[in-house]
Amino acid sequence: MFGQAAPPAAVVREGDYIAKNFRFKDGEVLPELRIHYRVLGQPHRNGSGHVDNAVLLMHMTGANGTVLLAPPFAGVLFKPERLLDASKYFLILPDAIGHGKSSKPSDGLHARFLKYEYETWW
Repeated sequence: MFGQAAPPAAVVREGDYIAKNFRFKDGEVLPELRIHYRVLGQPHRNGSGHVDNAVLLMHMTGANGTVLLAPPFAGVLFKPERLLDASKYFLILPDAIGHGKSSKPSDGLHARFLKYEYETWW
C-alpha cells in the first residue's frame, strides 16, 4: 500500500501566487511574497460560485509541499475512494514561507527578511 504512487488521474499542477506589499499579522510588509503551490484535482463551484471542495494541506516543518506527494501520503490518501480522493477534492499543497520555492531569506533580504511562523501569515 505505501509503495504505490498517486493515481495517474491525479495530475499535479504547479504555480506561484505573488502578493505585492504583503502585510504580516505583526504589521511588517514584504514588498513581494511568493507562495509556490501544487494542486491536484479540480475546483468545484457551488451555486454561488464559491469553491466548495478545496482542501489545504500544509507540510511539516523543514519540508515543502512535495513531501505530501510521496507514496506514504499520496499513494494512500489521494487515491479513489480514500480520505482525500483527488477525483473529488481540489487539493492545495503550498510551500510555506521559507521552504521549497516560496519566498525565503536567501532570496535577497537575508537578515532583513521578516521573522515569520505559520501564525504570522494566516
